Amino acid sequence: MLSTNTKGKNMTVISVIVGSTRDGRFSEKPAKWILQHLKKREGVDARLPDPRNFPMPFFDQPVTPATPGRPAFEHEVVRKWIAAGLSLTALFVFFLLGCEAAVAEDATQPAPQEYPKLGLLRERDLSPFGFLRLDMRPAHAVWAPPGSWGVEVLLGYQNTWVMSPNVQQYLESLPGRRRLGPADVAAIRAMPGEAYLVDLELGLVDVTLHYKLAEHWSVNATISGMRYSGGFLDGTIEDFHKAFGLSSFGRPAVARNSVNVILDLKSANTPFLLNAPPDGGVLDPTFGVRYSVAAAPSPWNLVLESAVKVPIDGQREFLSTGNTDVGLQATLQRFAGRHAGYVSAAAVRTKGSALTSNDRTQIVPTYILGYEYSVSQRTGVIAQYYISPSVLTHEDTDLEGLLKTKYQISVGVRHRVDASVWTFAITENTGNFDNTPDIGFQIGWTYSPAFRR
Repeated sequence: MLSTNTKGKNMTVISVIVGSTRDGRFSEKPAKWILQHLKKREGVDARLPDPRNFPMPFFDQPVTPATPGRPAFEHEVVRKWIAAGLSLTALFVFFLLGCEAAVAEDATQPAPQEYPKLGLLRERDLSPFGFLRLDMRPAHAVWAPPGSWGVEVLLGYQNTWVMSPNVQQYLESLPGRRRLGPADVAAIRAMPGEAYLVDLELGLVDVTLHYKLAEHWSVNATISGMRYSGGFLDGTIEDFHKAFGLSSFGRPAVARNSVNVILDLKSANTPFLLNAPPDGGVLDPTFGVRYSVAAAPSPWNLVLESAVKVPIDGQREFLSTGNTDVGLQATLQRFAGRHAGYVSAAAVRTKGSALTSNDRTQIVPTYILGYEYSVSQRTGVIAQYYISPSVLTHEDTDLEGLLKTKYQISVGVRHRVDASVWTFAITENTGNFDNTPDIGFQIGWTYSPAFRR
């Protein structure tokens, strides 16, 4: 409907359109009736455009398209448009079905963890006895799609003060604090039986690269650097022992933050003596392969890992045994909301030692129990208990303190910031204090785009 100017008068144009061109159409009868009534009104310019005056072959069939059993359209133009319309309809149906299938597939995929877990602390044993052997890093619990990568930087630091009972008795008999000299070493060697003292601090930096090859498979490589020193923790530890009424174990007789290593064991032809920190450097690299039974977040998962430590420059004093170590590890993981539990068992075939002269091949097992709790979606706490037999045997010594199983507990907190996870943990020896570090701590930074998911 529009307005026109006819003979100086404004007229409203109303067109009555017939909706069909087929023979026997009924619509033209009411259209003519409506036209007659419109012409009776003033100011109205009524018109009746007929579609038959235009080439519209879609509407010239004797019956409507919806009539059951109607004959096929005969006009060539109509047939072409029908074929094109059927193709477009098929594409549209395919698009709808594809969208529906995508929605259904998404519905069957496991939902992301409400409280993502990171798994066991990735720290290794820093005990001086057996330090240079391969130690399987505990399995993580990070879910990531194939093609994901991550970099992990861990700083581990420990203070060791361990000794045989006769050395402790000797130190507790000394008046005042001193640096141990040749006279003290001679006095210790003159005592009956085997003797040892290990007083030092050790720092380790691990840099690990992770890459997810496929849904179940991933690989990693670790390069480590370490440094021996007298450290800075002696005073803090002595004050802690004093405050809680614990034994000082002869610490007040020795100059703080110094290095003192004395090993006079039955397996040594000559005693091992060290009064200055040995040189630090780069340790042998480690390469690992990981298989996760579950390919997506699941209440249960089993992670199988293998690793190999490869010597890069033969035997290097306090840095490499010069031997290749291999290890296997299996970790059972259980996830339940904010909670997660872990049980891990590993076995390492190793050869050689850092502080003893043995060069035998042995299998060293390790067991870890862990519990993780998510305080929030970004922050969690973790506690784990480490159990591993001593790498020393009666071939090396008959001192029970060096032959006992190592027990260590670690407690840590983690916090995620964007694509980074920061970790701080403290490790304390328990059960046996004669062959493990007194205390240690770990600071970690891990980066992966997968943490943004």
